[in-house]
Amino acid sequence: MSLTEGSAIDMLRLEAQVHSAVSSVDDPEYPGISIVDLGLLETIHVEPDGSTVIGLIPTFSGCPALAIIADDVVAAVQEVADVSTCTVDWLSSPAWHADRISHEARSCLERKFTVAVQIGQRSTTCPLCASKTVEQSMFGPSRCRSVHTCTGCGETVEVLRG
Repeated sequence: MSLTEGSAIDMLRLEAQVHSAVSSVDDPEYPGISIVDLGLLETIHVEPDGSTVIGLIPTFSGCPALAIIADDVVAAVQEVADVSTCTVDWLSSPAWHADRISHEARSCLERKFTVAVQIGQRSTTCPLCASKTVEQSMFGPSRCRSVHTCTGCGETVEVLRG
């Protein structure tokens, strides 16, 4: 039976498989952290013919990793049985914010990459010693990150902000 003849349950199962495939895609800057945990996934739309559109939210519109992420998502989703095509749409709204990052991803960013996450205007603490950080430059290696220095251990800390 084809999906066009299938039930709503078959479509829900396929959407769950597509979601799982998207969840397997890591952010190129942070291996081991999925784009879903970073809050980039906004929508999944699967048609009965298997054509799939994934709506992603960029951390910022000029991110140099967008093409890599899109290619990785397409490759992962097209491995799902019953998916005929996959396209990625980069959505302009809602805007990405750091509060979209899952707790697990925040912990991994701190532990594995020494990256703190700043939510709103709250002060940021060092992922190594939990002391307060002081912003040294609002410009980090990318527009979504700034550079801070820890007041306790003196470590340079990248801060993911949004």
